[in-house]
Amino acid sequence: MKILIINGPNLNLLGERDESQYGKLTLSDIHDKLTAEFPEIDFEFFQSNLEGEIIEKIQSARNSDIVGLIINPGGYSHTSVAIRDALELIKVPKIEVHLSNLAAREDFRKTSITAEVCTGYISGFKELGYLAAVYLILKLTK
Repeated sequence: MKILIINGPNLNLLGERDESQYGKLTLSDIHDKLTAEFPEIDFEFFQSNLEGEIIEKIQSARNSDIVGLIINPGGYSHTSVAIRDALELIKVPKIEVHLSNLAAREDFRKTSITAEVCTGYISGFKELGYLAAVYLILKLTK
């Protein structure tokens, strides 16, 4: 069983960013937590600061063996129609995750155009959001 996890811009700097918003963990730490919690799942982690690379990764997942997609598009969630359009083509459960609580942040962060085409989204639980997303994908695919 394989789940693809895509992380967008600036998430490569987790561990250096505002701890109150994003937590203490790096992407590598989050990957390790997921692998320890769900050893039966093959996680493919991908991170890019470039919109086009994220779109290409989403498109390549269309005909793959993944059972679910978790995406944290970072700031692109508020601006990228192109990522939104690519996500629409994926037919497996898709969960958008944000480490920070978007509803408690600046107005421009309160709307996610990418979450509109996902099965659901999780916001504000830092790294626990990724764990919850995996749990939900497992429930949705049974």
